[in-house]
Order: sequence, then C-alpha cells, then structure tokens
Amino acid sequence: MIDSLASALGLGAHDPSFWMPLVFMALFFAIIVAGAILDGFDVGVGCLALFAPPELRMRMLSLLSPWRDANEFWLFLGLGLFLAAFPNAWGAIMGALYIPLCLLGLGVFLRSASFEMRLRAPQELQWRWVLGFGLGSLLTACAHGFLLAQVVVSYQGQFGYLWFSLFVGLCAIAAYCLLGSAWLIMRVAGELRARAVMWGRRAVRWSAAGAVGVSVVLAFANAGVFLKWSEGLHWPVVLGLWGFLLLGFVSIEMCLQRMINSSYRTTALPFFMTLLIFLVLLGGLGYSFFPYLVLDDITIWDAAASVESLRLILSGVVIALPVAFIFNIWVYWRMFGLSIPPTPPDYEG
Repeated sequence: MIDSLASALGLGAHDPSFWMPLVFMALFFAIIVAGAILDGFDVGVGCLALFAPPELRMRMLSLLSPWRDANEFWLFLGLGLFLAAFPNAWGAIMGALYIPLCLLGLGVFLRSASFEMRLRAPQELQWRWVLGFGLGSLLTACAHGFLLAQVVVSYQGQFGYLWFSLFVGLCAIAAYCLLGSAWLIMRVAGELRARAVMWGRRAVRWSAAGAVGVSVVLAFANAGVFLKWSEGLHWPVVLGLWGFLLLGFVSIEMCLQRMINSSYRTTALPFFMTLLIFLVLLGGLGYSFFPYLVLDDITIWDAAASVESLRLILSGVVIALPVAFIFNIWVYWRMFGLSIPPTPPDYEG
C-alpha cells in the first residue's frame, strides 16, 4: 500500500518528502487521540459539576487537580505541530473553522482561569468560579463537536449542516459527560458514585446517537468516503467496527443498569469501554480522511512544509517528545483506582 501510494505521488517510499509528512500526520493524530481521551474526562467532570449538588462540586474539582496542567498541554501541542508541519493547509482549514476555534479558545481560557481562581478565592465566592469552570467545560465540549461536524461535512455552511453541527455539539457534550461519569465511577465511592451512574445512563444514548449521526453523514456527504468503505474487503471491516461500537454502547448501558439494580460498586469497565469507543471513532475518522486534510482537495503532502523545515521540526520533536512522554506517564499513572478523600485532623484535646 505504501509503495503504491508513493508511486501515485511520483515519489519513492524512502524519499523524505514522502515519509516525513506521514510521520507528522501520525504524530498529529496521536496528539488528537491523547487530547480527546486524557483531557476528555477532565472536560466531562467539569460539565457534570454543573448538575452536582454544591457539597459534591469541590470534591469533583479536587479530583482533577493533579492533571489540570498536563491536560492543557495537548491542545497547544497539537495546534503548534499542525501550524509548523502543515502550513499550506492552515489558511484553508482555520479560515473555515474560526468560529468553533474561537469558542474552543474561550472555553479553554474560562476553564483555566476559573480553576485557578477558585483555589485563591474566599470560600463564599468559590461557587462562582466552579460555575465558570463548568460553563467553560460545556463550551469546550460543544466546540469539539462543532469542529468535528464541520470537518465531516467538509466545512460546508448551509442551513441543514448548521443544525447537524449543533446536534453533534450536544452529542459531544454527552460523550464527554459519559467519559467523566465513567471515570468518577472508577475513582470515587458513596453518593458521588451513585450520581455518576445516573449521569452516565443519561449520556450513553446521546453519545451513541452522535456516533451514528457522524457515521451516516460522513458516508453520504462524501462520495469518496462511501466508496472507500464499500470497496473490496473494506466493508466487512467497517461493519465489524460498527458492530463493535454497538456492542460497546450496549455493554456500558447494561453495566450501569446492573449497578443500579444490584450495587454501586467500583468498576473500571465503563471507563475502558468508553475509551475503546473513542479510539475506534477517532481511528475510523482518520482512516476515512487519509490521505486528505481537506477531503478531495488538500492532501498531507500538499499541505506539508519543505523537507528542510520538517527536518528541523522533527529534530525538536525527537528531543521534546520523550520528555513529554515521561512527564505524562508520571502524571497520569495515578488516574486509575479508588481515591479516598483525606480525613481532616482532629485538633481537640
């Protein structure tokens, strides 16, 4: 496949102008996956904080404290890498996505400022910053869905596509709420876990509806994608992935229903099933779009910077990526398992 693709471009498989854009596209896709998953539970917990009782909100935000700084890393890394490695697509893509990108930037800024100010505000004013963090999380999740919808419809702005973008934005909020609630089920006990189960049950069907909507519109709005899915031996793989998504959503709902009927016990199954669903959806999107950044218009080789520039960027990535990898392993290794709240010291006597 690689040799045939290189031949179609008139390049050799070992030519740097062929394989270097592939390397940077793989890195960019890995950053998107990491940001959607590792920052996703953070966004989901922030959204759910709006629906939690006031006495539980501080506990929810305190659970996020070890990962807040690491979660902001992925967005800036992805934008920086995309701008540096694919400058010829920056204008075409970002010009069509300036509204959702502005909403995303506003949501990220509101989340970051509110989280830090909450730690420094007097106790009677902290609820305002918790509200700001929740609203910023909603805005960030909705902006992610809006971005996804615009990419799926090739940045078309007709009235019907606008409604589709709004629908995907709402489903993206539900998907992040599902990831956040599944993470809370794995991390906490008591009333907060029971509420997380109920939140997850309400979010799972909207998440499934969003996955179905994106798949259907992607297939029927882009003839090339539909042909790619249906030709040769690809269609059994596509059907298998759809079957896995269906099984995943059904398994999550059955698990949450069983927890309600039997016991609110600690389990990591909903969280890992949600992670697998995210991975399959993002992987399917990456496969459907490859090798285009803009379907049927701009390929990754059209958008890539010069080989000299890519070599310079790659030398920096080779140094920075292992450091970032080690740092994130050190930060995220504690995100699994039950978290026990600290016991206040007894000053009496």
